[in-house]
Amino acid sequence: MTIGQESAVDRAVDRMREIAAQLPPTDGVAVFNRMYLTVTELVRDRLADGYFADPAAMAGLDGVFAARYLAAVDEDRAGRRPAACWRPLFELRGTPGIHPLQFALAGMNAHIENDLPLSVLDTCRLTGCAPEQLEGDYLRINTLLAQVEAQVRTTLLPEPAELSAADPLLHVLGVWSIDRARDAAWASVLALRELRRLPPAARLAAEALSGSVGMVSRALLVPLGPA
Repeated sequence: MTIGQESAVDRAVDRMREIAAQLPPTDGVAVFNRMYLTVTELVRDRLADGYFADPAAMAGLDGVFAARYLAAVDEDRAGRRPAACWRPLFELRGTPGIHPLQFALAGMNAHIENDLPLSVLDTCRLTGCAPEQLEGDYLRINTLLAQVEAQVRTTLLPEPAELSAADPLLHVLGVWSIDRARDAAWASVLALRELRRLPPAARLAAEALSGSVGMVSRALLVPLGPA
């Protein structure tokens, strides 16, 4: 791992801590930010303990990946609209009746299904490797993501006694699965790679991906409680 790569991950952690300190805890972006900070700190800690086969490449990927979320934060702060995949979370971040777990999953949806495949391809361009060379470590990152997502669900989901089979929260949560999201992200990696020789088609496909991911996030953020 190079010093520059290591610093990129540390800078991402520092930025997310700053965001956490600046936002009220009930803000929808703050809810996702707390979860993503946990993931990034976990990846950073595993970079030095032999967990990844290629820690330098994973440090680079983690920095590029985090930069896409942080760019959305910067766009919003500057009064500009973030990428389509992120707009629902930023537009609905203070809407009454949305459960915190909905915000966490909407952010994960945007970041995994849109930002992750684009970040893998960016990392491949920067390092000169093929996606297949990163696949093993990609799956290891997925394991960490699943671990944190399970913790978030346990922390934020109401106690079983408070829920019924007809509770709308359960129906909304059933819309999204981290396993399906990870599989879809890898499929997007391979599909978008094949379009690199056709830049106009690649650009249109990336725009369509961001838009469709944003539609799912908006569905995840349907208010369930009183306004």
